[in-house]
Amino acid sequence: MKTKTLDRETKNKITFVTFIIEKFASAYKMDRQASYRYLKKYGGLDYIFECWWALHIDNPFWALKDIYKVCRNNGGYR
Repeated sequence: MKTKTLDRETKNKITFVTFIIEKFASAYKMDRQASYRYLKKYGGLDYIFECWWALHIDNPFWALKDIYKVCRNNGGYR
């Protein structure tokens, strides 16, 4: 049986997404699960996956601000 491995870009994307969810949780005083649910509900997670390359080269402070704006524009309240 042949084992499939993830390519480098996919690994980098997964690493960034987990990092930014943790940072979002910390910045907005919530646990990781609440952060994930909030981002998923208000479009932040879709935005992260769509724009991860640009977000990951930006300062995390500004990346979080952008993600927050997307969520806020989609009905988020934090």
